[in-house]
Amino acid sequence: MTDRNVPITEDELHALVDGELAPDRVRDVEAWLASHPDDAARVSAWRDQAEAIRLRYGGVAGEPVPARFDLDRLIANERPWSRLAAAAVVAALLLGGAGGWIGRGAWEGGPATKTVTADALDAHQLYVVEVRHPVEVPGAEEAHLVQWLSKRVGHEVVAPDLQALNLKLVGGRLLPGPKGAAAFFMYEGPSGERYTLYCARSAPAQTALRYRAAGKLGAVYWIDGALTYVVSGPSDRERLQKVAETAYAQIDKDATRSSLPMKAAAR
Repeated sequence: MTDRNVPITEDELHALVDGELAPDRVRDVEAWLASHPDDAARVSAWRDQAEAIRLRYGGVAGEPVPARFDLDRLIANERPWSRLAAAAVVAALLLGGAGGWIGRGAWEGGPATKTVTADALDAHQLYVVEVRHPVEVPGAEEAHLVQWLSKRVGHEVVAPDLQALNLKLVGGRLLPGPKGAAAFFMYEGPSGERYTLYCARSAPAQTALRYRAAGKLGAVYWIDGALTYVVSGPSDRERLQKVAETAYAQIDKDATRSSLPMKAAAR
């Protein structure tokens, strides 16, 4: 018989939501929830969030992957990616289908900008559907997260405060970029919608904000100094542009760094 005074771990609660809890523990956890309404409410909220994410993004998982994007080719690529990183890109393709890659030929800007923007969308598609492990470092450790990513990228990066847009920092992770490491931040709204900010080193330049659609997703990207930034999210252009402009304004606090108007409209 279950001792209802023995706490159930948070990992077990997440595993129950994900359908990964061992069968012999399901009854124990459900018994715990029956007498602990706060935990029951959390589990219910996680289930609602998972369903919202599945409904919004789950359809792309069944789209076919172009035959030319195979694991062996990615591993053989000259870019200094590990086997794990190459496998992650393949997973992104499986989740995102061909849509993100078709968009590679449509981006304005040089080849480097095309690569960074496509990589940002691939990363967004890969991690936005994760419920238990969307990030490496949680938003509660923002100071550590920013310091760590800045050190690895080799340039100061910023995790913008998007609370005014009702978006909370979920956290972030380190990713491979075209010139070393890239920083990746994830934000989430109350209904489960997620936006990500990808930052990677690039040739020094300045550009205005530009918008591009990629199927059910959209991206607003720009270059500021030595970094290219890409904000990705649902393809609601007005909302996505507002998120990007808010991030842009905080990142570019020193107006002397840019010869472009800070409120340049995404084109």
